[in-house]
Amino acid sequence: MEKTTDVLPLTMNSSEKQETVCIFGTGDFGQSLGLEMLQCGYSIVFGSRNPRMSSLLPNGAEVLSYSEAAQKSDIIIIAIHREHYDFLTELTEVLNGKILVDVSNNLKIKQYPESNAEYLAQLVPGAHVVKAFNTISAWALQSRALDASRQVFVCGNDSKAKQRVMDIVRSLGLTPLDKGSLMAANEIENYPLQLFTMWKFPFYLSAVLCVFFFFYCVIREVIYPYVYEKKDRTFRLAISIPNRVFPIAALTLLALVYLPGVIAAILQLYRGTKYRRFPDWLDHWMLCRKQLGLIALGFAFLHVLYTLVIPIRYYVRWTWTNRTIAQAIAKKESPFSTSTAWLSDSYVAMGMLGFFLFVLLGITSLPSVSNMLNWREFRFVQSKLGYLTLILCTAHTLVYGGKRFLSPSSLVWYLPSAYVIALIIPCTVLAIKFILILPCIDKTLTRIHEGWERNPKFSESALNGKTDI
Repeated sequence: MEKTTDVLPLTMNSSEKQETVCIFGTGDFGQSLGLEMLQCGYSIVFGSRNPRMSSLLPNGAEVLSYSEAAQKSDIIIIAIHREHYDFLTELTEVLNGKILVDVSNNLKIKQYPESNAEYLAQLVPGAHVVKAFNTISAWALQSRALDASRQVFVCGNDSKAKQRVMDIVRSLGLTPLDKGSLMAANEIENYPLQLFTMWKFPFYLSAVLCVFFFFYCVIREVIYPYVYEKKDRTFRLAISIPNRVFPIAALTLLALVYLPGVIAAILQLYRGTKYRRFPDWLDHWMLCRKQLGLIALGFAFLHVLYTLVIPIRYYVRWTWTNRTIAQAIAKKESPFSTSTAWLSDSYVAMGMLGFFLFVLLGITSLPSVSNMLNWREFRFVQSKLGYLTLILCTAHTLVYGGKRFLSPSSLVWYLPSAYVIALIIPCTVLAIKFILILPCIDKTLTRIHEGWERNPKFSESALNGKTDI
């Protein structure tokens, strides 16, 4: 006896004949896709090696043998693993001329010499094979999760077959994306197997920065006092040193978001054309700018949180209490300094404004927000406001250091403060950007972006070159 799940079609029009779709396979994905298609008005027939043993199938769906089910529809969704495709050779005549939709994925990248969809096309040469649905999970179909990826990559050699599959994708409330011929199936099948591909470089870079600055601060603030003063400052490892590392990492990564852009502009000025490829390292760097910015925003958030807990730290409360008692015993009070108050308030104000713009940059980088902006609006936020954020955060660091940056007493074993090192890249980026926006240089750069070339011999490479406008 089959266990059934009652469903009512959501979009079915009783005056129209239902289109029948066949699904080979009664596993989790096949069941979820069949249920979703039933609710959207399709008539579903499942093909199974054991029709009588299939369970948990939606009410209203037929369950037949593979051969019988294939005769019910000219669109067949293959929801089974590649290693079980061999039985399809026995159905060559039945599947001839039909549309086979391959939804399979592999366990690892490049597991087989050819893609699963191409292998399926070799097994059943008379069918029109289309790759689709492999980027959507059964969980996303069952829960209708709005935050899950709703984009479906589709590829195939037959344009009519591909269009019919894309129509089904749209009817399910998903977004089809045509990736071309079946040769793209390899790329589509590798997509779900990728693990933070564009995040590896930003993660590794941020880890190196954090480790370097952490040990740099440990040498200055823990090891040095112990060696020369026999003072135990190891308690600084928990909050004080991380609260120096996080803002330094955030500022450095933010500067590294805009550094490849100025390097690209310099290359274009030097070459006198935009129709030449950037070096691979620069091209990859530019593709990772969003990830670098989001990690930088994360470090900025940590800096804010760590700063907020400073007043409740034992060391800070102990210091303030002793200082107050000492002043009371000596009957002395610290004179108020207007210049110090200005520097303190300016430091805090620029930090808050910089953090606000930092958060704004992070929000507008989200697809749900960026899709609502046109290109000019998106570029204004990410470029103009981005540089303003970098200026404010750099100024925030400069004001914090004040005269201490130039004071010999700030050197520990001839090592400058970590904030001095952190300012090297941001100040370099801002200085180069200031030169690039000078009217005489900006005018030339704008002409290059519009297609002007200093040496016309590169015009033939325009179709193959990568540009950055």
